[in-house]
Amino acid sequence: MANLYKEKIKQTYSILKEKDIDMWLTFVKESSITHDPIMDMFLPDNVTWQSAFIFSKDGTSCQIVGSIEEAKFKAFDLFDETIGYIQSVKEPLIEYIKKKDPSKIAINYSVNNTLADGLTHGMFLTLESYLNEMGFKGKLISSEEIVSALKGRKSTAEIEIMVKAVEETLKIYDKVTGYIKPGLSELDIAAYIKGLVKENGWGLAWEEEHCPAVFTGPDAQGAHSDPTGKKVEKGHVINIDFGINYKGYCSDIQRTWYVLKDGETIAPPEVQRGFDVIVESIQRAADFIKPGVLGCEVDDVSRNYIVENGYVEYPHGLGHQVGTQAHDGGCGLFPRWERYGNLPFIPLEENQVFTIEPRLPIESYGVATIEEEVLVTKTGCKFLSKPQKELIYIKS
Repeated sequence: MANLYKEKIKQTYSILKEKDIDMWLTFVKESSITHDPIMDMFLPDNVTWQSAFIFSKDGTSCQIVGSIEEAKFKAFDLFDETIGYIQSVKEPLIEYIKKKDPSKIAINYSVNNTLADGLTHGMFLTLESYLNEMGFKGKLISSEEIVSALKGRKSTAEIEIMVKAVEETLKIYDKVTGYIKPGLSELDIAAYIKGLVKENGWGLAWEEEHCPAVFTGPDAQGAHSDPTGKKVEKGHVINIDFGINYKGYCSDIQRTWYVLKDGETIAPPEVQRGFDVIVESIQRAADFIKPGVLGCEVDDVSRNYIVENGYVEYPHGLGHQVGTQAHDGGCGLFPRWERYGNLPFIPLEENQVFTIEPRLPIESYGVATIEEEVLVTKTGCKFLSKPQKELIYIKS
């Protein structure tokens, strides 16, 4: 992880130059309680006292931390300069900023990107009072562009870890296929998957209550819901939404099964058709993806195909970025809905990793949904997950 931190810090300097931003300041305290998510990109630990982590366009960095943590953070050997304080962070922070004399200081607030919105309001007011006192009023800007680029542009090392996370997730899905049978509950299946994750020493990609999320048959809970005591029955469509945290990076993949009824050797036509529409909608979206296209345009491709085939549109975005969090990065494959802010209108970039996850209901059977992960390349995209092209059958 130390090498990854250094890699992302080096990337930070190039982003600051590209965006022509003089300084980026992350200002936190008691970060184990109120955690700024961007800290995970360049720090292996939390802070107690008010602390500032500063990157400058000139390729230098400084961390100003409480004296009780000075030695620890210096030992990480990630920042060029470490300054400890006892009574107040104000004086060393003001002195450092005056020395650098930035014309713009990016701080972590954003109305669009949650990952760039880690600065609490109280800490903002404190920082603002310091800067106003210095005569730096009006120099604060959002770090949204920095954070989006830093989180989204995956390095070679990051991609290698994420590929492995996907591979291990798919191995678990293979084992799940041999485990599922009529009479088991959603909770039973979820517990089995969690056991496999624990056995391998990995973490879950999101909250344990609904990782994995398991849905069997018609009238199942909605997406992001906890598994229930509902039991698998013959004739059910089953889908699972699941990911692991592997070496600090997440996977996020969904698969769909059909439980054959007595005498069936294949799924009913309506089940097969719904599944096939999902598969084709994913492939069409993947074929459209390349650097420079907008996320909403990719969403259009999949959403329109599903609606044109007579199904209702899915009630969410087509896909999101994946990284150190299951929902990562800035822009997404989102529709032009107000709740997504400007994120649907940001052009895609090379080396971003996205999910593609449309869904549609199959009346009386359940929901057809697949979630794949793709990496944006120079000219298009490639699948990190081996795409599910066929229904997986569970024999009674």
